[in-house]
Amino acid sequence: MMAAALNISVLGAGLMGHGIALTFARAGHQVKVYDPFAESLEALHGRVAASLEAMGVTNGALKETLERIHAKGEISACVAETDFVFEAAPEKPELKKALFKDVEQHAPLSAILCSNTSVIPITTIMSDLTDKSRAVGTHWWNPPHMIPLVEVIRTGWTSETTIEETVNLLDAVGKTPVRVEKDVAGFIGNRLQHAMWREAIYLVESGVCTAEAVDQVVNASFGRRLSVLGPLANADLVGTDLTLDIHENVLADLDSRPAPSPYLRELVDAGKLGMKSGEGFMSWTPEEADEVRQSVAAHLRRLETILT
Repeated sequence: MMAAALNISVLGAGLMGHGIALTFARAGHQVKVYDPFAESLEALHGRVAASLEAMGVTNGALKETLERIHAKGEISACVAETDFVFEAAPEKPELKKALFKDVEQHAPLSAILCSNTSVIPITTIMSDLTDKSRAVGTHWWNPPHMIPLVEVIRTGWTSETTIEETVNLLDAVGKTPVRVEKDVAGFIGNRLQHAMWREAIYLVESGVCTAEAVDQVVNASFGRRLSVLGPLANADLVGTDLTLDIHENVLADLDSRPAPSPYLRELVDAGKLGMKSGEGFMSWTPEEADEVRQSVAAHLRRLETILT
């Protein structure tokens, strides 16, 4: 917990927003959450409680965390006395821009303004602000209350003080902040993740293997060591000379199309949207989908226990 409690504002009470709010409230900060939908605000405390219970937080600690989270139906009431604003709205640039324009009218001039987005350049979102020096990207990963990483993205306008204060806050609440010094689409994590997804989809599309085989290969090989051995440390481990030899022989054969896979488009057009529709790259019963979600949550809980 930090030495002094701060006032934190979260824009959005959904999947990401409630987890971000939970993280700060659990660390002792006062959190106000804005959402334009009354039903989302009404469900906020129940959603936070369910996530806390899934993390093994119960009784007094759960009650104290909930007492620090306050639902607000107006942006002005949410940000009027805030120290930090964390936006967690849908991935629509114009919506995010409009939210920050509203925030800037009501938040203190000293407040730091953070946008959570998976791939949208922060420069696009913050371009209409009057004071762009206090704007920064903070890409949280799903579920935000259980995944340590938060990418902290600098724009060409962001001050070093803004970066440092944001990193310090995130570090103090138990996250792993990583500085992204150039505002590129997808930042670090999603550029790496989707480069792999592109090749995985291509392998299935080309008939090399099934979707199940792709996941089996990852889970039973390099996936097992990724949490303790990153790709560049692994390249150093095997040697940059061997890495170069491998790249000389394989890179030209990898998928390099700049557009999404036609196979992926076919799945979406056919309504095969993954677990939520029962079929995507694979077929899913509701029970199988729930089992995967529970397995992921249990795995993240185990990791948190080990690391703490």
